Amino acid sequence: MSAKLQITLHKSTIGKPKKHRAIVAGLGLTKLNQTVELADTPEVRGMIAKISHMVLIK
Repeated sequence: MSAKLQITLHKSTIGKPKKHRAIVAGLGLTKLNQTVELADTPEVRGMIAKISHMVLIK
């Protein structure tokens, strides 16, 4: 059983680079303050590292 991460979009994607918006969409986040639960994998961790200033992790 793998660990899960709760990821919340804390800052808007307005005015952010296209790559950052694509990463947010790739994580399944569409609205501000929306939370998704994803498996704790190296791929997800890498995506989070790129947009760490925009998300909160639990």
